[in-house]
Amino acid sequence: MAESNEKRFFAYPRAVEGPEIPYKKSDDKNPVFSGFLLMIGAWLVSKLDFIQRILWSNAGFNGLRKLDLQDYTERWDPLVVPVGNSKPGSYVPELSPSSFKPLPENIPGRYYSVAEYHAKYLSGELTPLAVAESLLPLIRRDISPSSPHSLSFISTKVDAVLSAAKKSTARYQAGQPLGILDGVPTAVKDESDVAGYRTTYGRAPNDSIFQIAESSSWPVQKLLDSGAILLGKLNMHELGADTTNNNPNWGTPRNPYCSQYYTGGSSGGAAYAVSAGLVPLALGADGGGSIRIPASFCGVYGLKPSHGRLEDTGSTVTVTGPLAASMTDLEAAYRVLGTPDPSDPYSSLFTPPNPLTPSLNGPKVIGVYKDWFSRAEPSVRDLCQQALNFYRDKLSYTIVDISIPYVPEGQLGHAFTILSEMAVRARNQCHDRKDWLSSLNPANKVLLAVGAQTPAQDYILAQQLRNMLMQHLAFLFKTYPGMIIVTPTTPMPGWPIGSASDLKHGVTDGNTSIRNMEYVWLANFCGNPAISCPVGYVAPAKGKGEGMVPVGLMGMGDWGAEDQLLEWGREAEGYLNEAYEGGRKRPAAWVDVFEGAKKTMVEDGTGK
Repeated sequence: MAESNEKRFFAYPRAVEGPEIPYKKSDDKNPVFSGFLLMIGAWLVSKLDFIQRILWSNAGFNGLRKLDLQDYTERWDPLVVPVGNSKPGSYVPELSPSSFKPLPENIPGRYYSVAEYHAKYLSGELTPLAVAESLLPLIRRDISPSSPHSLSFISTKVDAVLSAAKKSTARYQAGQPLGILDGVPTAVKDESDVAGYRTTYGRAPNDSIFQIAESSSWPVQKLLDSGAILLGKLNMHELGADTTNNNPNWGTPRNPYCSQYYTGGSSGGAAYAVSAGLVPLALGADGGGSIRIPASFCGVYGLKPSHGRLEDTGSTVTVTGPLAASMTDLEAAYRVLGTPDPSDPYSSLFTPPNPLTPSLNGPKVIGVYKDWFSRAEPSVRDLCQQALNFYRDKLSYTIVDISIPYVPEGQLGHAFTILSEMAVRARNQCHDRKDWLSSLNPANKVLLAVGAQTPAQDYILAQQLRNMLMQHLAFLFKTYPGMIIVTPTTPMPGWPIGSASDLKHGVTDGNTSIRNMEYVWLANFCGNPAISCPVGYVAPAKGKGEGMVPVGLMGMGDWGAEDQLLEWGREAEGYLNEAYEGGRKRPAAWVDVFEGAKKTMVEDGTGK
């Protein structure tokens, strides 16, 4: 197996079993700040280096110094490329409507898929223009009264949306659509460049810092080339620096399933828009679970691709990837987004996505690290275990026990790796680099000021630990070819909103943030692909509203195993739709876009 990996991959890790380290996680002791106290505390922290150093040590960030990392050298970047045989620019995504059939209409809680949009447009029952016109009043921030849905968006160029929708409508009327995504509404997290838009990363508006993009990033351009109607830029946690999507700068979208809960972040706007039915798919970004956590909290599907698979984000942990309402939509999005970029020396090497997700004819193996898995809250653990039983009993998967060394320490290493990167980039964006923290919201003043205190020796230790973990994962995938490592997406049954003051000023709760990211960080730190799929629902906490709170199951695969994860996700979708009691549930905030578009067509005289 190791020899074949070396032949098929660029930079595949050596398969070396790591040390046998019993799982041991001590309680985190980070102070929690919110409201007015947070504002005062953030100002003090941003000005006083000695407080920053105290908080850095209190967070346990010096915990890697006690590890025996043996003779592992540093691994500075987790890029592992499955090398393809196609020539750059030769890949054309397979998007025929027959390949992407919608779920049966009797499936409970079903969403409209890209295939249904395409069919409605072909028949003339709906038009892309009518869909866009019906959605714009829901997502625009510049009208009064604004819809609650508009909090999921940061900006929308109305003229550009209508122009694209008119062109798509004309293509359908001429019988020449570009493909199954032509005319389908979508949107992009405000972390990726879109021509004509400012990329603010969820920060407060500042036209002098955030210039209008002259071109779109590669994945965004692929969506545009497919004819998708880009409705605008989506809300996110400022700088992607936490996992609630609490954003005092732009407002905080509430969870569509339960309004007293967060959407999760930092791709919270994308998860909201998909979960509420506004769009069947959206582009997010994931540096520490930022696609998978909101996908889990909002009951949708999210794919974190292998590191560098879609584009070079300039980070050693962050990738872009799709969120979608169904596995059909997630797969269609990935087929388009995964087009290798011939101008990127690494993206152009990647094996292109398969024309269709293949059946898993090889070994069907699920790896579970029991001591890690069992740390989830009982309600989450029980739902995820039921799904695992289904994979074992109904789908003939073999479940094997595995272990991973230094999991809590690895999460620390990931944490100050991403915080160090964020701090450097935030400083570089600011004109006044001596006062670079001043323009951030209070929570991020604290977080990035502390992260910026990471000494070089600790950063280097983290990269040595990254190498150990990657080599151990390579050993596991050599021992169990085709294995998918399965955990809950997050150990928590959602994250309740504390108070209205938290939404106004923000909140910093490092203990809960670390807890929320307990499973997701490994795929970012080591560069593996991972997928989150909804597998059930739990009741909200007492006094935290009505509705249900979704729970997600996560699978992490070998480098380059996106196609395998997509098939595994289809099986998870089958479980939710057919085996889970009551099946899938739509949130109360769900929007029937088709009905809205029909009403628009009747009102303007183009429909019946």
